Amino acid sequence: MNENEARAAICAVGASLYGRGYVHATAGNISVRLDDGSFLITPTDACLGRLDAARLSHVGADGRQFAGDKASKTLALHRSIYKATEATGRAARCVLHTHSTHTVALTLQPDARADAGELLPALTPYYVMKVGRVPVIPYHRPGDPMVAMEVAQCIADYDQRGLQLRAVMLERLGPNVWHDDPFAAAAVLEELEETARLALLDGGRTAPLGLAQIEELRAAFGAQW
Repeated sequence: MNENEARAAICAVGASLYGRGYVHATAGNISVRLDDGSFLITPTDACLGRLDAARLSHVGADGRQFAGDKASKTLALHRSIYKATEATGRAARCVLHTHSTHTVALTLQPDARADAGELLPALTPYYVMKVGRVPVIPYHRPGDPMVAMEVAQCIADYDQRGLQLRAVMLERLGPNVWHDDPFAAAAVLEELEETARLALLDGGRTAPLGLAQIEELRAAFGAQW
């Protein structure tokens, strides 16, 4: 994906997510890592539903801004995710953050993070296959540099267990998901948000998939859990 394609993809995904209620107001941000190591990222306080491709922030690998409007305050977190995933041998090329309603609502529950510090158990096969485990990062104020450090450590810890993360959940704020491009990252986000909605509707009545069922998903589809 070249720079022009990346700019167009960021705007298209932003508009799609905004139009369907996965993001609202000026919440959320999207970045893409380009082939030269620099980044495109949505500007601070930008509405993802009304992005201008020409005004996206273009930032060097060292974090210095080249062009565009002022970069999102979450730039440090995005850069940390790119670096941490690269160290695992499965480098992300896009990072997407939203404040999607149902995922955030789960972190407000009295028994939040009851499942080994993760947002959700293995409720559905597609959650297991398309999203995987989603660790919850304890609350810090938006833009706090500690978040970038904790997320990077979390990615490394799961990698040591042989698990590839596609997302983490920032308590009271929202998920960060990553993948090869904005469209693939958005698909992970949508599956995560819809599973969170199912969990809230179900109210904890349904047992998660069992070990044998998860093993079947591993064997048939290469699912990681």
